[in-house]
Amino acid sequence: MTTLLLLRHGLTPLTGPVLAGRAPGVHLDERGRKQAADAAERLAGVTLDAVVSSPLERCRETVEPFNAENLEIDDRFAECDYGDWTGRKLGDLAKEPEWRVVQSHPSAAVFPGGESLAAVSARAVAAVRDWNVRLGERATYLVCSHGDVIKAIVADALGLHLDQFQRINVDPGSVTVIEYTPMRPFLRRLNDTRNFGLPEPPPEHQDGGENITGSDAAVGGGAGTT
Repeated sequence: MTTLLLLRHGLTPLTGPVLAGRAPGVHLDERGRKQAADAAERLAGVTLDAVVSSPLERCRETVEPFNAENLEIDDRFAECDYGDWTGRKLGDLAKEPEWRVVQSHPSAAVFPGGESLAAVSARAVAAVRDWNVRLGERATYLVCSHGDVIKAIVADALGLHLDQFQRINVDPGSVTVIEYTPMRPFLRRLNDTRNFGLPEPPPEHQDGGENITGSDAAVGGGAGTT
């Protein structure tokens, strides 16, 4: 069993009104830094075999309190490339014809001048599979990424079509836990912002919506503007 902890980055000044995407220079604000510190405190009792981060500043800053000796950067966990939508206000984007496709049929959504959500899902899920193999069946590791990326990974773990991933909510600073066993993945926690400990691993022999405000993801990664 390999245990994956998915941590969404903390709040930034753009979280909510603007689609930050891959724009450079987007840093955590005071609220985001507190969320990062809180996440590290909540997980202080968990031994991590690896800490992996999206290359974007807000994710790298979110994992700083973990004091990981060998922080790994994996571009496959980067934010979706929103292309021409990057840096635009979400309220304005909601008026675009493509917005309805993003909300109702995300598997067909391709951002103008950017990436498709199907491609985001494929690269993120492939990255998880690679890390699971690299770290082994008894490993526990943390990945800090973005709302839409985490939602895509969760949807895959639940066996959901990508068109259903809008039903998943992932708030800034939240932790989601997925256990990968030889039989199937198990979603242990979703969008958790509370203190918690991981469940005890099984014995060795067992086999294992539309949201315009409150998100920096065009498809509504999750609330959390306060």
